[in-house]
Amino acid sequence: MPGRRRRQIPDAERTPPDPEAAMEIAVRFLGTRPRTRWELERRLRKAAATDEVITDTLDRLAAMGYVDDLAFTRWWAEQRDRHAPRGRRMVEAELRQHGVPRDVLEELRGTELAEPARDGETLPASEAERARVALDRHLRGRPVPDQAGARQRLGAFLIRRGFDPDTVRATLRTAATESTPGGSTADPDGLQDEGT
Repeated sequence: MPGRRRRQIPDAERTPPDPEAAMEIAVRFLGTRPRTRWELERRLRKAAATDEVITDTLDRLAAMGYVDDLAFTRWWAEQRDRHAPRGRRMVEAELRQHGVPRDVLEELRGTELAEPARDGETLPASEAERARVALDRHLRGRPVPDQAGARQRLGAFLIRRGFDPDTVRATLRTAATESTPGGSTADPDGLQDEGT
């Protein structure tokens, strides 16, 4: 029935789930997408599970390979590269919002977050490639505009996606050169360098 809602049971009346019920709740939660340990812990707390049951459930799931923050990090970054390319800073911020521990992010610092695609699809391998893919998707086949204001808006778009200003400048410069016949030399990125 559309619009049918479950009856909310007040926390005082809710009985804490036993280990098997907690496992069922966690597995159902994992059914939609991978989750971090923190997300699963939060979900079990919402179900009023005891600390002992939460710890046991998470340990069992980790032993089975269903809870792995490093694997989640790589999966999240791959999904971003595949569907909505973002800069590394933004991807790391999103991962922190999902409860990925700082030590996992530090472990991956200096390497690419996403692993190479196994299905033959090529994913961007560098920050510059991700910025170029994001720009191309945003432009949808249109050339880079000639107006400085329009280029500044494109630069702001890429910065909001988490790319650093140097990468944005280089991406816009390359895209403008490739989209104009014969190339352009007059400030193709539309962004002014600091200090000039």
